Amino acid sequence: MSTDQHTPRRILVTGVGANPGFGLARSLMRLGHTVVATDANPLAPGFLLPSAVPRIIPLASDPDYASVMVRLCRELAVAAVVAGIEPDLAPLTYMADQLDAEGVRLWLPDAWPVSTCTDKALFHEVLTEHGIATPRTWQPQEIDQVPDGTELVVKPRHGHGAQNVHFVRRQEHARVLCELVPEPIVQERIHGSEFTADCLVDRTGRASVVLRRRDLVKAGLAAVSTTFDDPKVRDLVVQTLSAVGARGVCCVQGFVCDDGTITITELNLRIAGGFPLTEAAGADLVGQMVNGLFGLPVDHSRLTYRTGMFLTNYIETLAFGDISEITAAAKGEAR
Repeated sequence: MSTDQHTPRRILVTGVGANPGFGLARSLMRLGHTVVATDANPLAPGFLLPSAVPRIIPLASDPDYASVMVRLCRELAVAAVVAGIEPDLAPLTYMADQLDAEGVRLWLPDAWPVSTCTDKALFHEVLTEHGIATPRTWQPQEIDQVPDGTELVVKPRHGHGAQNVHFVRRQEHARVLCELVPEPIVQERIHGSEFTADCLVDRTGRASVVLRRRDLVKAGLAAVSTTFDDPKVRDLVVQTLSAVGARGVCCVQGFVCDDGTITITELNLRIAGGFPLTEAAGADLVGQMVNGLFGLPVDHSRLTYRTGMFLTNYIETLAFGDISEITAAAKGEAR
């Protein structure tokens, strides 16, 4: 039997209601894998993917999250779990031993990198310590220290998916937003050419990087994107991955400013929503992720890509139907 990415596996993907998890589930299916598509929302679009095994799970913050996930993996003979959204990263990391005992693969770094990448204040500290340019960051009580005329971003310290992100020009507006945004931080707003780097870091720390410009961004997602290459950007992305200790599939975001300086804004330890462009440009991102997930060598020669490839996204109605039918299916109930 083949022992590479093409060996059919049963892989559980979380967060199939969001672009990254939805796209990952679809890509895994194209490779011949069976996907257990999970989400806390009974109407998650990933539940409607052909041949998906849909299951509702609790939110990652729910005390029953771990027990439900372990039970699902056991009952459905899941071979591996891949997180599609940030909130699932920390609980899955803490569950690593439980999943391993069930024979379930998980490819995430240790708890410290996960904490660093899901805490924007801590991420700023780590990058600053390593001399990597990142937006200046202040706690709410430090707003008086913000230089006059600085454009600001107020966002949740542990936020994701561009939720509760606000842009302001005045300190007094930032103060008001800090009363409204959960666990807020205040950052300098950066202008320039925004990019995402789709990355795969193998177990030895070697990284492959695919660069995409975020030409048009709507609600935090790249509606229009193009692949490009820039050795300086790529080198800084690799430095960022090393500073944090990233492993597996992940994505780095940042800006190339008009003066040529490069600023890193975040690192997500999950696949990016726009990764289909990376695959269309020739990089076998998901296939090599599957190899690494199951302890097989990552073939970095298959992670090269063509520049000048583009992607455009648009909103489409996926399905209409009876809510009771999809809910029953996602609960594993026969109708």
